[in-house]
Parts: sequence; C-alpha cells; structure tokens
Amino acid sequence: MYQEPGGRGWNALSRTQKTVIGVVGVLVLYALLSGTVSLGRLSDPSWIIASAIIILVAFPVHEMAHAAMAVQLGDDTPRMQGRYTFNPMAHIDPLGALLILVTGFGWAKPVQWNPNNINVDVRVGTVLVAAAGPVSNLLLASVAVSLIGFAEISMLREFLGFFIFINVALFVFNMIPIPPLDGSHILFSLLPGDNFELRMFLGRFGFIILLATIYLARGIIVGPVNLIIQWMFRVFG
Repeated sequence: MYQEPGGRGWNALSRTQKTVIGVVGVLVLYALLSGTVSLGRLSDPSWIIASAIIILVAFPVHEMAHAAMAVQLGDDTPRMQGRYTFNPMAHIDPLGALLILVTGFGWAKPVQWNPNNINVDVRVGTVLVAAAGPVSNLLLASVAVSLIGFAEISMLREFLGFFIFINVALFVFNMIPIPPLDGSHILFSLLPGDNFELRMFLGRFGFIILLATIYLARGIIVGPVNLIIQWMFRVFG
C-alpha cells in the first residue's frame, strides 16, 4: 500500500487502507477471542527473537533478492529508489511486521521495478523477479536446517525451529496467487491471453481474502509448510 500525498495521520490514508486496517482489527480481535492466536508464544523469547530476525534479516534478504534480480535483468529502478540494499529500514512495513509477530505470516514493502527496462522477455523476467524473493526464504530455511543439528542449547534449537517455520511459511504465503503477493505475478505471467478482469478482481479483494485466509483457513498454509520442512530435514538435516 502507498500513502497518498497530503494530510497526516488517519486522514492521509486512502479508503482502501482504512478498510484494510478495519478488517485487520476485526480479524485480530476474532483470533484473540477464539484462541486462533496463541498468546503463549508471544511471551516465548525464542519466538520473539526469531520474529525479530525475520523482520531485520529475512525480509531485507527477500526484498533485496527481488531488487537484485531486477537490476541483474537490466532495470535500475530498485537501485534508484533505495531498495537495492540489505538495510531493513528500507524494507519494513509496520503492518506486515506486526503480523509476523502475531501470526508467523507477514510482508515487507514491495520492491518496485519497470518491466520495460529488462533485457529478457517480460513474462520470463516477471517470473524471475517474483520468484527470487520466496526462493531466498527457502535458502535461509535450508541453512537453518543444516545448522540445527549442531545447536546444543535448547533455546537456540527452538529459535532455529521458529526461524525455519517462519521462512518456509513466508515462501508458501508469498506463492499464493493473489495480489499483492509474488505468486500473483507468476500466475498472471503464465496465464495465456488477456487476464485484465482477473487482475482487477483479485487486486480489489485480494488483500482481504489473504487476511481472512491467515486467520480463518491457516491449514491452507500450514499444511504445505509442514511438508516442505519435513522434506528439508530429510535432505539438509
């Protein structure tokens, strides 16, 4: 989301932003009252540390991967906008960071790039740029899986376990083909013909669908996450 110029505070937000904030508030309240969110882990130091590392390391790596791929393909837009960096302050989205802490799913500010500047086919370039971020999360999780066997301190093993889970969850979450997630860009690039109406529909309601999925249908995400983690431990553990 982007803030419109002019005004400050609540009045500076667009109607869509206000709607999303309201929906998030209702869903968080529902999650707390229904027990969907475990408040216990919010007091777990390993979870807090893992979430902080995700926000300060995994998010910047994810967004830098998008930026680096775009730059590699010939587009300097991310560099000009200050997104070609590992500095977390250039990438943090407050709402996405909060949701990581509460739910294990979240996002950073999306990297902007110009497909007209790349030196390969636009559809191929879009897939490469979109996939670079989620793949970086899988690589981070793989490194953590390879290290967890050497962790002799229980708190460190717990931290690595949370770090693995959140990174794989970010991969699965971002591959959901609904805007503004990376999977939607891959989907639209692979679909034949004109998909303008589908783009408009998902662009209008996608954010709300995603938030509802996080709170009401977590199994759609957690199931594949557990399967990928099991596979990683067989291969890298």
